[in-house]
Amino acid sequence: MNKFSIITINYNNLEGLQRTVESVVNQTWQEFEYIVIDGGSTDGSAEYIESQSEHIEYWVSEPDKGIYNAMNKGIAKASGEYLLFLNSGDHLYDLKVLEQNYNKITEQDIIYYNLNVVDGNNASIKEYPHKLPFSYLINDTLPHPATFIKSSLFCIIGMYDENLKIVSDWKFFIESICKYNSTYLKIDMTLSTFYLDGLSSNFQNKEIIFREKQEVLRLNFSSYLVDISQLNESKNTLSNLRKSRKINLLVKLGLIKKF
Repeated sequence: MNKFSIITINYNNLEGLQRTVESVVNQTWQEFEYIVIDGGSTDGSAEYIESQSEHIEYWVSEPDKGIYNAMNKGIAKASGEYLLFLNSGDHLYDLKVLEQNYNKITEQDIIYYNLNVVDGNNASIKEYPHKLPFSYLINDTLPHPATFIKSSLFCIIGMYDENLKIVSDWKFFIESICKYNSTYLKIDMTLSTFYLDGLSSNFQNKEIIFREKQEVLRLNFSSYLVDISQLNESKNTLSNLRKSRKINLLVKLGLIKKF
């Protein structure tokens, strides 16, 4: 079994695909399996993938049923102990990042890194916490371009939910950690670069994201939501108290302690 498999999905994004593939095939450490799933592109992507086939263990160009159907196709073909989804357009942070990190990918179910996020001409490093409580995952998620997932988790939890258009990877992570108690490890390095031009980054899709998340939470974590609601109310109350002029005056006068 390979140490890990890198999976790239693509549809009519030749320029982005080239950026992704080049960052993978030019790595200084090459002991991994590379899989490319193309959705039947008509922009020259298939021809480009074929030109790189000596570096790719498996590739296909055929119509699919969406992003998560394509990712599931990649999972079905992967033989790695760990899987990394580096989708078309995104790329590894530099050409030595796998050499520097391959020996860290071990034991834990989920191993995640920081992510370089590019928005137009601006770039910043998004840092992820070392602890992943439900209160964090309900609002955020892990970056699939910078997260290694043990392939056996997909046998335990199931493949990506193809009924969801945008948040199936979020559903997988929150179920893995909060429902199935998967182990995880944060490595405080930057693994990949992500461009804010994808489906989940499109403002017009925010309503779909909200609706899909609410349905997942209702079906799987309804009892948690009561606690989260009460916790948020308490946080808001505490925040308002801290902003209160009267409270701050009492603190200055030494009549109450700062909280």
